[in-house]
Amino acid sequence: METKQAMSPAEEERMIEEAFQDVLDGYLKSNHRKKVEIIERAFRFAKEAHKGIRRRSGEPYILHPIAVAKIASQEIGLGSTSICAALLHDVVEDTDYTVEDIEQHFGKKIAQLVEGLTKISGGIFGDKASLQAENFRKLLLTMSEDIRVVLIKMADRLHNMRTLGSMAPNKQYKIAGETLYIYAPLAHRLGLFAIKTELEDLSFKYEHPAAYARIAEQIRESEARRAAVYSDFSAPIKEKLDEMGLVYDAKARLKSVYSIWNKMETKHVPFKEVYDLYAMRIVFDCDDQSKEKAICWAIYSAITDIYKLHPDRTRDWIAVPKANGYQALHLTVMGPDGNWVEVQIRSRRMDEIAEKGFAAHWKYKIGESDEESELNVWLRTIKDILDNPEPSAIDFLDTLKLNLFASEIVVFTPKGELLTLPSGATVLDVAFALHSELGIHCIAGKVNHKLVPLSHKLSSGDQVEVLTSKSQQPQPEWESFLITAKAKTRLRQALRKNRQPVVAEGRRLLAEWLETHDIPDNNAVISKLQGTFHVPNREELCYQIGAQEIVLGEFLVKGLKKQAESQSSGIFSKLLKFNRKSPSKESDNTDEPSPRQEINTKETYELHSDENGSNYKIAECCCPIPGDEVMGFIDDNGEVVVHALNCPRAQVLKAGFGPRIVATRWERVSGKSLAHVRIEGIDRHGILQELIQMISTNMVIDIRKLDIEAHDEVFECDLWVRVGDVGVVSSLCDKVKTIDGVQSAARIH
Repeated sequence: METKQAMSPAEEERMIEEAFQDVLDGYLKSNHRKKVEIIERAFRFAKEAHKGIRRRSGEPYILHPIAVAKIASQEIGLGSTSICAALLHDVVEDTDYTVEDIEQHFGKKIAQLVEGLTKISGGIFGDKASLQAENFRKLLLTMSEDIRVVLIKMADRLHNMRTLGSMAPNKQYKIAGETLYIYAPLAHRLGLFAIKTELEDLSFKYEHPAAYARIAEQIRESEARRAAVYSDFSAPIKEKLDEMGLVYDAKARLKSVYSIWNKMETKHVPFKEVYDLYAMRIVFDCDDQSKEKAICWAIYSAITDIYKLHPDRTRDWIAVPKANGYQALHLTVMGPDGNWVEVQIRSRRMDEIAEKGFAAHWKYKIGESDEESELNVWLRTIKDILDNPEPSAIDFLDTLKLNLFASEIVVFTPKGELLTLPSGATVLDVAFALHSELGIHCIAGKVNHKLVPLSHKLSSGDQVEVLTSKSQQPQPEWESFLITAKAKTRLRQALRKNRQPVVAEGRRLLAEWLETHDIPDNNAVISKLQGTFHVPNREELCYQIGAQEIVLGEFLVKGLKKQAESQSSGIFSKLLKFNRKSPSKESDNTDEPSPRQEINTKETYELHSDENGSNYKIAECCCPIPGDEVMGFIDDNGEVVVHALNCPRAQVLKAGFGPRIVATRWERVSGKSLAHVRIEGIDRHGILQELIQMISTNMVIDIRKLDIEAHDEVFECDLWVRVGDVGVVSSLCDKVKTIDGVQSAARIH
C-alpha cells in the first residue's frame, strides 16, 4: 500500500487508525489473554516517536511497525507482548528513545524484546564485509534467550520483502539474496512454512523478474486444466471420506513459483514437464489428540483402496516429527491421468503447527511442555556453537547454513536414543553430536552391527555405535566428511588447540626475525608475507613458520622494508570508496575498472566489451553469458566481477558483502562465451553424426569440446560451444530436440 500524493493529513490519519484497528481485531479473535490497553499504549507511543518520518515509498513510517505487528499476531500467532515489541521495534534504533524508556513505560519483558531486535539490526562488528553474517550470528544468539525476538524479526523481514519494490535495484538484490540465503531456511527450520514459501517467492520475484513473470503466467494459463484433473482425482476420495463420517477440508495445494522454477532448473525440464504441480491436502477435525494417528492411517487406507500407491514415497512424519515440529502423513498415488500425486493428511492441530510455526504454538500459546522439544535441542546446539564462534563470521554463516538448508534423517544409538541429523551426516557427525570428546577420539563406527569407517554416510533408521581410542587425534581431512555445524566447529576448535604451541613458536620466530632486520610489524608487512607464501591469514603464516614449513630468508628483507614505507590503502579504504555517493563516470571509451575507479552501486552498471577489452570480469564459478540474469560484485581490486544471479557463490556475496553488490545490465557486448549443454536420448546408429552436423554446419556454432557416453539403450552428451548470447543456446536446444531419439537438451549452469 502506497500513500497517494494527494492524500490529506486527515485521510492519512484515518488510514493509520484503520491499519491499527485491523491488528487489534485480529488479536481479539485469537485465544490469547486480552491485554488491549498495553497494545494501544504501545501504538500511541510508536506513532508519536515516528511522527513526520516516511518510508521510501512515501507512506508514513508507522505503517511499517503496524504491518509487522499484524504479521506477528495473525500469521505467526504471537500474543500481546510480541505485538507491543513489534510496534516498538524501530523506536530505539531510529529515534532518541532508549531501552530504559521502553522498560519504564512497558515493563522489562517488552524492553528485552525491543533490545534484542535493536541488537540484530544495529551496530558494526569488525570488517564491514561480514556485517550481515555477524548480524545473523547475533540473531541466532538471541534465539536461545527468547525465541520471540527471531519470530518478530521474521515478521519484519517479511514486510520488508512485501514492500521491496520501492528500493533501488542493488538494494533489492542484496535484501532478496540475504533473505533467500538466511531467512527463508531459518523460517523453514522454525516451522514457519507459509512465511518460508512467501519469502522464497518474493526473493525469486526480485532476483529473476522475467522468469517469475513467465512461470506465473504459465500457472494462470494451465489453471482450468489443472482444476479439471484435480476434480477427477479428488471426487472418489471425498466420497470415501464422507462415508467415514469425517469433518474435513480437502483442497489442492499448488507448488510455489520458486519451487516450480527450482525443479525446472535442477531437473532441466520445461514447465509442462513438472507434473507434480499440486498436492492434495486433507485436514480433518479431531478433538482427541490420541486418535489423530489412527484417523490418518484410516484415510491412508481408504485412498490406497482407490489408487495405486508409490511404494518409496510414503513419509510418516507423525511417529517421528521433523525437528521443526511438523507432523503429517504423506503418500503418493497414481492419479487417473497417469501422473503421480502427493496427498498430505493432517489433523487441524497439525495443520496449525505446520502453517503458523511450532515455536509460537508450543511455547507461547499452549504453555511450556514437560516433554523436551526438538526445537529446544536445536536452539541449545546453536547456543553451543555461538559460545565458541568461528574466527570468521562468514565461515560461521556458511557452516550453520548447512544445517538450516538440510533435509533430515533419524538414527538411533545402541541404547535407543533418537538423533535427528542433516541428510548426508556421517558416523563422525554422530560422535560429535553425542559428545565432543567422542568426536575427537573416534576411530570408526558400527552401523547396524557392521564395522564402518568414520566417513560412512548414514540413512534414516540406522543404529549407530561410535568406537573410540585415546591415542586418536583429530585430523584436518575429517572436515571434508562432516555435515553438521556443531561437528565442524568442534573439530576446528580441537585442531586449533593442537596447533597453538606451534603457532606460538612461529609468532616468536617471526617477531624475532622482524626485530633483527629492523622491519616494523604492521599490516602492510604481514600482508606482503602472506602473499609471498600464499597463506590466507596471520595465524597460518605463524603456524607454517613454527612448523618450519616456511623459512624467513634474507631475500625478503628489501621488499618488506619497501612495503612498510608505502601508503597501502588496503581493502578498508576501498570499501569506503564503494560507499561514496559519486556519479558513475562514462566516456566514449570503455574504461576498465581499476582500484581507483569509483563505481556508484546505487545505479545500474552497464557491461561493455569489444576488441579492446571489457569493463567486467566473468566469475569462474558460474560462467554467465550475455543475456543471463546477472549481478556485479566489486572485488578487492575495484573490478566488477559478474555472477549469474542463481550462482551459489553470489548468494553468499549478497548475504555478506552488501555494499559491494551492484545491479548490472548487458549493453554493448561483443565476442563469444563458452556454454555447456547436456543432451540425453535413446541411442541409435548415426545419431552423433546428425548432432554434430546440425550444430556445426546448419547453425554455424563453434564446438569446443564434446563428451558422449552410452549406457545400454540411452546416451548422454555433454557439449561445450562458443556462443554470442543466451538466445543462441536456447535456439540450439530447440533445434537439437527435433532430432529423432533426442529426449532432452538443456544448458547446464
